[in-house]
Amino acid sequence: MPASPSTARAINDRLALGLLQQEGPLTAGQLKKLTGLSRPTVADLIERLTDSGLVTVVGEAGETRRGPNAKLYGIVADRAHLAALDVRTEGVAVLVSDLVGEVLAEAALPIAGENGTGPAVEQAVALVERVLKEAGADRLHTVGIGAPGLIDPASGDLRDSSGLPEWHRQLVAALQERLPSARVRVENETNLAALAEQREGAARDHDTFVLLWLGHGTGAAVVLDGTLRRGASGGTGEIGFLPVPGTTALPKATDCDGGFHSLAGGAAIARLAEEHGVRGDTPGPEPRAAGLVREAVRVVREARAGGTAATSVTAAAGAASVTRGTAEPCATATGPAETVTPGTTATASAGPGAATGPAEALTAGTTASAADRFLDALADRLAVGVASVAAVLDPGCVVLGGEIGLAGGEDLAARVAARVRRMSPLPTEVRPGLLGGAAVLRGALLTARDRAQDEVFAPPER
Repeated sequence: MPASPSTARAINDRLALGLLQQEGPLTAGQLKKLTGLSRPTVADLIERLTDSGLVTVVGEAGETRRGPNAKLYGIVADRAHLAALDVRTEGVAVLVSDLVGEVLAEAALPIAGENGTGPAVEQAVALVERVLKEAGADRLHTVGIGAPGLIDPASGDLRDSSGLPEWHRQLVAALQERLPSARVRVENETNLAALAEQREGAARDHDTFVLLWLGHGTGAAVVLDGTLRRGASGGTGEIGFLPVPGTTALPKATDCDGGFHSLAGGAAIARLAEEHGVRGDTPGPEPRAAGLVREAVRVVREARAGGTAATSVTAAAGAASVTRGTAEPCATATGPAETVTPGTTATASAGPGAATGPAEALTAGTTASAADRFLDALADRLAVGVASVAAVLDPGCVVLGGEIGLAGGEDLAARVAARVRRMSPLPTEVRPGLLGGAAVLRGALLTARDRAQDEVFAPPER
């Protein structure tokens, strides 16, 4: 049954608006080509969208033809303003954008929760109001918030989670009270990072993948057939609670210590780096572990470029490596680099920090062999989580996200992938994330933009 004229118009309008969002300003001729619609139909929809205040002339295109230049049409960006928040345990980052997602102002603020829930909430709300003013806007249409913890799939509320500041939960209600006309939506931070990596980052070519978040804490987001999966209670991806070998205890319902978090959380990775003699400073708010991983990667790359790199799982020449067979006993992933999990590669070297020769690179007290062994030991740990995800979900692709995933880059991802190939029969590509810690804020903005455009672009009710 063919669509009614009004339905057809609504479909065509939304198609054109989607293209203007994706491509930027376009001429009528370009819209005709991209939509496949006739010239009169395109002219009608441009007139309709202009009259409704959604589209306006934003310039001219200097096309190579006689006569006047063609008009460029674009979305009326100031039709609505959006805010995105990345709420962390130690602070909050805020940005305000227009309807198409152009960032107009942004700021971040550390928040000390020990000063009390009320003052912490007031600081965060005041920051949102300040950034809104700096953006030159007077009201917000939609606010997207990324926060750690579980989101109730029925209500959409942030659930009470032990270990997280109380001001997180109260912030949503406070924003709704101070911004009564805004639509406020909260989502798990790792889920938002996955959305951003899929739209604009490492997973753009995948409808099915898992993002493994590696920052101060750990988490995972599961996207299957293009849909984010939250689970019955909103807890899909709480990989920090995954029981793993190599820890001294099992995790508890109220505490993920003893789970995968004890191997791959930011503090655990920083301790692992120190045990292997990796040194380095981390300026700014990112986890210290990210700076140590970045330093290790840099030292190994420089040494490799100079022909002095220690043996690595990614090195083409593996003469100094010994692949452990399944018949040999395997130690846990928390031991030194010479003790390995099943199927990993151990470098034939001395203990942590031992030099391999007078020409070895030295940076901030970190030797190339120490950096190399640290990255191998870290890959041992991460492979446990990735292989577990692969065994249960078979996603085909795992993105190492967060600040630590970005810091490790291709070097760390390749080491993890090599171990997973030996641990799992399921082909699993391991990629580094491209957005790092910024993925949460970006995902919150994309979510807010989608929701706002769904409402603003909807055809008027009759």
